[in-house]
Amino acid sequence: MRKWSALLAVGALALCSLASAQNLVKVNLQLKWFPQAQFAGFFVAKERGFYKAQGLDVTLLPAGDQSPIQVVVSGAADFGTTWIADLLTAREKGLPVVHIAQMFQKSGFTLVSLKSSGIKDLCAIKGKSVGVWPSGNEYPVVALFRKCGLTSSLDPKVSNPDVTAVTYPFDPALVFPNRVQLVSAMTYNEVDQIIGLGYDESKLDIFPLADHGINLLEDNIFTTEKVLNDKNFKGSGMSGREIAARLIKASLQGWDWAVKNQAETVEKYVLPFCGNTCKGSGTRSGAKEHQTWQMTEVAKLYNAGPTLKGWAGFLVPAEYQASVKLLRDQNILSKDPPAAAVDYGPWEQATGKKASDYK
Repeated sequence: MRKWSALLAVGALALCSLASAQNLVKVNLQLKWFPQAQFAGFFVAKERGFYKAQGLDVTLLPAGDQSPIQVVVSGAADFGTTWIADLLTAREKGLPVVHIAQMFQKSGFTLVSLKSSGIKDLCAIKGKSVGVWPSGNEYPVVALFRKCGLTSSLDPKVSNPDVTAVTYPFDPALVFPNRVQLVSAMTYNEVDQIIGLGYDESKLDIFPLADHGINLLEDNIFTTEKVLNDKNFKGSGMSGREIAARLIKASLQGWDWAVKNQAETVEKYVLPFCGNTCKGSGTRSGAKEHQTWQMTEVAKLYNAGPTLKGWAGFLVPAEYQASVKLLRDQNILSKDPPAAAVDYGPWEQATGKKASDYK
């Protein structure tokens, strides 16, 4: 009898586990780029069961031919990650996207030149060529040009621009240094790739745009008004706002764990998933070394500002308003975004904090 009782107990436990798995709410999260340490916290949240503990079955979608905003607005994904400039410009175009959490608290956007080019002042680059990225990733550079009073070939109305912008698909080896004197580079990715092309750091000038007043934050979590207003998300019995709060809570758990356990995160949760993107083109080292570099650098972007005060994922209102002002001053935005462009509700529900209490 004891044997049968034990078997029945095991069978009941298996059925409960199966039922629990069947009750998980399926959620698609569209990442801004291909799998790499830039998204380590999300990998950790999935693989260590943080999403599952929140009742979510999260699929992490790598970047495709469309921007994350297009994918989420189309309904092919429920949530996405993107940059604040891209989100706000999309909002002005009438797309009902909503910022719900800010994962990186400092911009990692830089421009890189060879020291031999003699560039010491980003506002003194008239006659130079600059490598820029497409699909909304050019806005930080556009803001810099306009802040410096420089015209560029990105503006079709300008016939004789001060600066020639050369659009390239994210691999600096395609344009630098033969076609451009300055090239866009994230601290956690392309900087290491450029060094791998044979240009030691001692031969480079690296200009963080944040040091020049262009601190447009990257890597937020966003969704649409439709998702947030859904009273019964995918028939789960939970609202879209509840799902958003659960996603944020588990994602923050994942990021906190990843930042505290960087070596293990790279080994167990990044390298198994990043495939061909593990080793950046031109990178000086192997896949593990490049992803370790990337993990170290993204940890700095996450572990800054409000995160250091215990407010991870919080979009500081003053930082947000500074971004809006910058984008408006440079005519990238023609008006202030509507209040609905940012919704603190899901983050507040996820963390138990009130946005109004931030100091």
